[in-house]
Amino acid sequence: MIKLTHYSSQAGCSCKIQPKQLQHILSGMGALPAFDNLLAGNKMNEDASVMDLGNGQALIQTTDFFTPIVNDAFDFGRIAAANAISDVYAMGGKPLMANGILGWPVEKLSDELATLVLKGASEMCAEAGIPMAGGHSIVAPEPFFGLSVTGLVPIINLKRNHTAKKGDVIYLTKKLGTGILASALKKDLANENDYVALLNTCTELNVQGEWLGKCEEITALTDVTGFGLLGHLSEMCGSGLGANIDSQKLPVLEEAIAFANKGIMPDSTFRNWNAVEHLVIGKTMEHFTILNDPQTNGGLLFSVYAESAQLFEEKYKSEFPSKALYKIGDFTETGIIEVV
Repeated sequence: MIKLTHYSSQAGCSCKIQPKQLQHILSGMGALPAFDNLLAGNKMNEDASVMDLGNGQALIQTTDFFTPIVNDAFDFGRIAAANAISDVYAMGGKPLMANGILGWPVEKLSDELATLVLKGASEMCAEAGIPMAGGHSIVAPEPFFGLSVTGLVPIINLKRNHTAKKGDVIYLTKKLGTGILASALKKDLANENDYVALLNTCTELNVQGEWLGKCEEITALTDVTGFGLLGHLSEMCGSGLGANIDSQKLPVLEEAIAFANKGIMPDSTFRNWNAVEHLVIGKTMEHFTILNDPQTNGGLLFSVYAESAQLFEEKYKSEFPSKALYKIGDFTETGIIEVV
């Protein structure tokens, strides 16, 4: 069997450029032209770009791609598609269509494997109710795949990642640990149960995002991907907020715990920590691997007014009885993320 993960140096969202280096790259662009209708660009590290269409609606546009996180080509396509579509959900929007982005080492891997990647992605797009309408491909030294996804959101429902307030309750919708499992798989250490846990998490669409956009009690919304929980939480804190995170309430995939205890993790775990270390105190070393684990198509991370939290939980569980919801902490005004 051809193992796709053996043809790339990194796996899934752990192949992202590290946060500090990315900020350095972006800062070198200097001042950019202003566009009055651009509601979300790269200034606040948003999940997607958003343009006001002038009719009460906004267009959402995102691009996301990465190297193989699993060995099976069809499953790789499914995961990559679900991960890209999540960026639209993370803005409170509804995906409309997608185009594929394929890089393939044609001298090393067969055309048939590339076809399976595309089939997997097309199936996931169909599950989300959108077409994979076209795309672009290049010859590349390592395989990679992803999507450019277009979505739509009523401006009144648009959610941002940096608009939380002091006292807001923090929720997460998926267990952590996919980066750890992907690392174990790449090292040929994962068994069938480990693979199923990884696959099920990474192919679960974050469809709740569109519904969350309609909830007035939601104050900020994003998803957890390559920068890990702490990295994306630090983006939610913006320039002034802090957060208390209850380490006992962190949801973790059971299959990932044993690997974490053995020190099996992606290299980007350390890069993620280097970007946030100055912002975090408390039980960081005890939960280091989980807090900084790069997720692929991770859960939605969002905040709710404290006075609305209990009623919101009841509404959510009624609307999505099969979807998980974990309350992991709250926002403070300390400017520091404390893991307690």
